[in-house]
Amino acid sequence: MIQSSSRRRLGVLAAVSTLALVAACSGESQSGAQPSESSEQTSSEASVDEAQAFIEKVENFYRDFGEYSARIAWVNSTYINYDTDWLNTRVSAEGTEMGVKFANEAKRFNDLELPAEMRRKIELIKLGLNLPAPERPGAAKELSEINTRMSSAYATGKIDLDGSQTPRVDLEELMGTVRDPQKLQEIWVKWREVPVAEREDGGTMKSDYAAMVEIANEGARELGFDDVGTMWRARYDLPSEEFAAETDRLWGQVKPLYDELHCHVRAKLNEQYGDGAVPLDQPIRADLLGNMWAQSWLNIYDLVAPGEADPGYDLTALLKDNGYDAVKMVETGEAFFSSLGFEPLPETFWDRSQITKPQDREVACHASAWNLDGQDDIRIKMCTKVNADDFQTVHHELGHNYYQRAYKDLSPIFQGGANGGFHEAIGDMVALSITPEYLKQIGLLEETPDASKDVGLLMSTALEKIAFQPFGLLMDKWRWQVFSGELTPATYNDGWWALRTQYQGIRPPVERSSDYFDPGGKYHIPNNVSYTRYFIANILQFQFHKAACEQAGWDGPLHRCSVYGSDAVGERFNAMLEMGQSRPWPEALEAFTGSPEMDGSAVVEYFQPLMAWLQEQNEGRTCGW
Repeated sequence: MIQSSSRRRLGVLAAVSTLALVAACSGESQSGAQPSESSEQTSSEASVDEAQAFIEKVENFYRDFGEYSARIAWVNSTYINYDTDWLNTRVSAEGTEMGVKFANEAKRFNDLELPAEMRRKIELIKLGLNLPAPERPGAAKELSEINTRMSSAYATGKIDLDGSQTPRVDLEELMGTVRDPQKLQEIWVKWREVPVAEREDGGTMKSDYAAMVEIANEGARELGFDDVGTMWRARYDLPSEEFAAETDRLWGQVKPLYDELHCHVRAKLNEQYGDGAVPLDQPIRADLLGNMWAQSWLNIYDLVAPGEADPGYDLTALLKDNGYDAVKMVETGEAFFSSLGFEPLPETFWDRSQITKPQDREVACHASAWNLDGQDDIRIKMCTKVNADDFQTVHHELGHNYYQRAYKDLSPIFQGGANGGFHEAIGDMVALSITPEYLKQIGLLEETPDASKDVGLLMSTALEKIAFQPFGLLMDKWRWQVFSGELTPATYNDGWWALRTQYQGIRPPVERSSDYFDPGGKYHIPNNVSYTRYFIANILQFQFHKAACEQAGWDGPLHRCSVYGSDAVGERFNAMLEMGQSRPWPEALEAFTGSPEMDGSAVVEYFQPLMAWLQEQNEGRTCGW
């Protein structure tokens, strides 16, 4: 399963695809880890034939168990109740136990000289566990119970607003439409009551999270890693500390644009709400940015957009005026991929996907893309609404599905993105081609706006993608600090807000004591979805987009390019997708872009007209926080 998040979504390889417990990995033979004491069997006892037999055993297990666990997870996500929670807990524990067993068996081959492909598979097996349980009896079951409890608390937590129980998805929408600071503050605060709500046994999401960290760190140490954070970073084909430095380097490339955007947005919010709510020398109040987590500012476009650069159309209105429903939105997304030469989605996709929210039961509305059998049973799970946001989300989720299908012939161990960011970037690269010209081609627009409207369109994109970047980076920085012990339960919340202020320049609308667990108000924390992938995806999608536009023969501003209808792009694109994670990600990146290095320069190029405009607007303003 690929789960999504950003403004709307942006997502992970969880225990639902064919090889549920295998994620993107390191090509280094040790991946930054040292063999634990429990694995001190001499390599001379192992042979290449034994390693091959072990790999085949793992592959066969996950072909069968992956589908079995995926179908249970699907039912649990689309029909949440006590029994499906129970089933998902049971199968998750079974998968974790086997993952721990396989990871520890794989340590036996640490020092054995193996062919490159076999070595990569061994490392992937060791690194495949998202949260490794220790080998002691009962640990996997305990970890699974904690994770299911946190996930269900997030999905089913009830919030009272104006005297009635309000679904969480509706509260998210309200954050983008309400303009009353007091009401926004109320919604923001009540959303964050769920993570600290006590159960009958006295436990909370925060206490569960602390227990999860302790158990998972114990498991990571048994695998030879310092902690879970070190293990997660080791999946990126770089030593752990080098990868952390690489993310900082990429952030440094786009930070100047974020700083200019932040300065302008704060000034415009000050005009809207006054000095009391938005002082010009402080971080911005998080609840005023149009999003429950202030990770996207797209919903306040009307407050901050260039007055003279209105693109002249509203995509949400266009969709509704042209009779689009949720299914037609998905069909349109499919048509984009078909225009690149990809085969149509299978009939089972339409029969089995959850495209809209059922009215008769609890479901997980968080958008996600699934491949239940590692072959052709691909699906999306959404509570789709007819709006611009979900129109882009559909393209994003289908990108996951086409990627999943492209690598279906590989070993289950290689069925994943080249690194975590690749899976997220694929669909978003396609979404960058949702330009006015594309909307005209598919009949939603009669005429495209002229170049004078580009700054407004770029502002809209930046309010989503550039505003997101520091949030995408700090989510895992916080978890790395938690897993390393730098932050303790007593400082979880303080550390969270220190990072949000440092990187995003935002602050909570009210004082938040150390008793709160505000990180738990974001889906990916209680569900343990690593978030660095989204930060990387927001770099890679522009790098992919630039390469695709060059392949399509585009000659013009990067932000005006759409590759809709380009077979040349589709052929080279699919070649990269088919590699899965069978090769280190720099090789996959080079196969499509011609460069093995991630680079934020395409982001800078794409937004250059907006950057110039922002700098002009910010003259004389006090920027920074």
